[in-house]
Amino acid sequence: MTAMPEAAAVTRAPRPRTTPPVWLVVALACAGQFLVVLDMSVVNVALPSVRADLALSEPGLQWVVNAYAIAFAGFMLLGGRAGDLYGRKRMFLVGLGLFTLASLGGGLAQDGWQLLVARAAQGLGAAVLAPSTLTIVTSAVPEGAARARAIATWTAVGAGGGAAGGFVGGVLVDVWSWRWTLLVNVPVGAVLLLGALWWITESRAGDGRRLDLPGAVLVTAGLAASAYGISQTEAEGWTSAATAVPLMVGLALIGVFLLVEARTAAPLMPLGMLRRRSVASANVAMFLSGSAMFCMWFFMTLYAQNVLGYSPTEAGLALVPSSLAIVLASKAAPRFMRALGERNVAVLGTLVAATGFAWQSTMSVDGDYVVTIMIPGILMMLGAGLATTPLAALATSGAAPGEAGLVSGLVNTSRTMGGSLGLAVMSTLAAARTAGSTGREALTEGYALVFRTGAGVLVGGAVVMLVWLPRRVPAVVAVPEAVSGAVPGVVPLAVPVSGEAGDERGVGVEADAEAEAGPEAGTGGKFSAE
Repeated sequence: MTAMPEAAAVTRAPRPRTTPPVWLVVALACAGQFLVVLDMSVVNVALPSVRADLALSEPGLQWVVNAYAIAFAGFMLLGGRAGDLYGRKRMFLVGLGLFTLASLGGGLAQDGWQLLVARAAQGLGAAVLAPSTLTIVTSAVPEGAARARAIATWTAVGAGGGAAGGFVGGVLVDVWSWRWTLLVNVPVGAVLLLGALWWITESRAGDGRRLDLPGAVLVTAGLAASAYGISQTEAEGWTSAATAVPLMVGLALIGVFLLVEARTAAPLMPLGMLRRRSVASANVAMFLSGSAMFCMWFFMTLYAQNVLGYSPTEAGLALVPSSLAIVLASKAAPRFMRALGERNVAVLGTLVAATGFAWQSTMSVDGDYVVTIMIPGILMMLGAGLATTPLAALATSGAAPGEAGLVSGLVNTSRTMGGSLGLAVMSTLAAARTAGSTGREALTEGYALVFRTGAGVLVGGAVVMLVWLPRRVPAVVAVPEAVSGAVPGVVPLAVPVSGEAGDERGVGVEADAEAEAGPEAGTGGKFSAE
């Protein structure tokens, strides 16, 4: 009889929550990163269908891509800091929730402006989500070889998102419609939200610093106004008010941003870091490289569909070899870096990409796939993969351990901002050359001009790298073979590095902050890629 109260007491006691498997936490974080990178490229093959359905102009199509990229670049550093202060899990949920809702809004858009607003909201959600995915991975996995494997998985999944974007988008457009390139995120996002809510453990590194929200708003608005002004030059000319006013507003906003960063106690972008040669030169190189590379898949997709008559699925399949090339080149880059030095590999990769751009500029209205798309595409992306990793390594080599995450995020921001402005310039050049004609010959001439211009920008970038970049990173920093690739416009938020003593960590992770977080920062267990 005395057992009954004891049984009731046991029944009323709360059941302890089990520790989630580490692989599951890593999988959830990697899936979030996959969505972020996928949406940089998945809409490219849908652009002709979007234009037909929503009556967007040819130059206006750039904003379907740029609205996402500008918001992503402008708020990325803020998103990383918010995760440190308010919790990585919380920011993962906020970013993923916003991203999912914006995907729903974009998929249901009935007018062009509605789609652009939804894409900007997607970019904002991605900027909050992406930094948290990496810190969740590093919080879940102990330092050492296991963490290096986990980070390599994270970067590989990100690269896979970019590589899969064209093909996935093409299939969705052909089977259903362009709307499903956005709507597909809704069920996936909902599942990830439930999984993250239940399995991911909260961690933070609250150091009392405030968020630099004014800085993020100023730089994003300045970049958007500048890109809009550039896009108006084709129709209005450089001297018209429609062009000059947004350009001046954009430059003024960027100027105010620099003043704010110089005066605020916790700046989004500490300007003092740019006095270091390694940081300044690598970021300028990333900006120039991104201004050309970001445009590649955008115009290749338009050429394949508008000129060669490929279906969306065929256009996506046509770019698979180049997608694989960037992953393979990024994986091979560390070996070349050890043999040739980081600066030489960055220059070599940029020149290989420039060769591909120059080759692509010889396109014709009846071009053969192998010669007109596959080979130049492979060269462009081989070069991108070879150049990105050494540039990121050089940029972060001069950073103190507590600054590594900030420098890594700055590199990513520089490349994406360069890509946004580059796409605006290149779209304007293409539209000016076609002079409003939709004929195949005129479109081909416009696209060819874009790739010739891109080749020139990359050659100029290679010269800047050769003259300005440090010869190699300090001897205490080595980049292992585990480094995976990036996609045009998206640099991995971390480059796994290891010191001579075997201490391995991801650049972009505030290791000291994680240590302060204590046992709650991790999930227990050990991640293994085997």
